[in-house]
Amino acid sequence: MKSIVFLTLIITIGCILATGCVGQIKKDNGSVSVSISPTNTFSPIVSITAVPTPVLPAKSGYNGTLIVSIGSWDELPLSIDNKSAGIATKDKKLMFTLDEGNHTVQVCSGVICVTEVVEIKFAKPRVVDFTEQLKRDLVSPIPTARILQYSRSGGGVLVIVEFINPSAKDLSMNAEVSVGYSFVDARTNQRVAETTRDIIYANVPAHQRISQNFGLTFADGYSYMYDAPILGQITAK
Repeated sequence: MKSIVFLTLIITIGCILATGCVGQIKKDNGSVSVSISPTNTFSPIVSITAVPTPVLPAKSGYNGTLIVSIGSWDELPLSIDNKSAGIATKDKKLMFTLDEGNHTVQVCSGVICVTEVVEIKFAKPRVVDFTEQLKRDLVSPIPTARILQYSRSGGGVLVIVEFINPSAKDLSMNAEVSVGYSFVDARTNQRVAETTRDIIYANVPAHQRISQNFGLTFADGYSYMYDAPILGQITAK
């Protein structure tokens, strides 16, 4: 009997041990396993084409010197970059301090202007002498006249005279014009040399030019031959 009881006890203990080995009860610690799917929380990057910022030419901060001369011309208004810069006078150079860069310099006599674009640089004085340009476009620094053209007309010759007043005041001007010619005298049938002359007048505003038509008459005859007209004394007051 004791053997049966002992054997039963051993079997019971063995079952308990076997059960504990197979399935132990785990203590719930309250933690929850959550499955998380990765999500992109950043805004998508958008490709943007950059617009270049315009680069404006900046002033260097330096100045240069400009010297202007009009030679022997009397008085002419001067402008720099289309702004009045005073009156240029004969045989006197004008000096200006300008920003570095290109500048437009101009002197005018009436509606006739001469212009030059100059580059100003620091520590490099720039000289502009308008003498040759003024001679080309204005002809003379003093009041004068010139013959523009001439042609045979009726019983004489037609002469076009241009009066030029480069001065700063209105002038009354006159010029003597003469033409040498020859012709055959109808009475004697002899060729005769002769000269015809006269004086032409004009009132010429300051810094202006005026053209005058002027006729010189030949003596009676035929078969005329004539020289180019020439100017004599020119006066202005």
